Amino acid sequence: MGRGAYGGGNGVAAPAAAMPGWLGGLVEESFFVGCGAHESRKKNEKNIFCLDCCTSICPHCAAAHPSHPLLQVRRYVYNDVVRLDDLEKLIDCSYVQPYTINSAKVVFLKPRPQSRPFKGSGNICLTCDRILQEPFHFCSLSCKVDHVLLRGDDLSSILFRFSESDFAFPHFENLRMDGSDLLEDDDELIAPEDMMEGISLKRVVTSEYS
Repeated sequence: MGRGAYGGGNGVAAPAAAMPGWLGGLVEESFFVGCGAHESRKKNEKNIFCLDCCTSICPHCAAAHPSHPLLQVRRYVYNDVVRLDDLEKLIDCSYVQPYTINSAKVVFLKPRPQSRPFKGSGNICLTCDRILQEPFHFCSLSCKVDHVLLRGDDLSSILFRFSESDFAFPHFENLRMDGSDLLEDDDELIAPEDMMEGISLKRVVTSEYS
């Protein structure tokens, strides 16, 4: 994918096309695994995604991508999340259920495993059937993308062009959240003001999914 290709920014839809490399890579890549190129270094987990190279890298690799747009990935409930503010510069995230963690809204990249299938009535993910709060339709970015493709819609309807300056290499902080941040909602809803290990968890309503 060339720089300045699909992403968010200014709310302008990108031209019709198949799934861009960065999007496929983002939802398929493995994060928070050791970097083979820097296996002897501390803090060598792959927690950055290069939108140019469409691959995950560790903080030590970032120097080799000086002019590339980089996306920071975080770990929550043993799953990969990205800040909603960052994703919305790349893709329409409406009706993907976000969470608020340490004052930042985040979205899961992939659906989380479920211990048991959902039974009964309620609001569920249109792709994987995970229970959701109203008015959301998707539990993760991957589920929304899969749903758009399954309907036969063009992904350009939810993709935007991004500005490279929005993803310039910043000073990355320590990205991994420790076990005290675990959210164990599984197949049950957690109320907006519930507390888990001192963290306030609340759902955030986004614009209507079209």
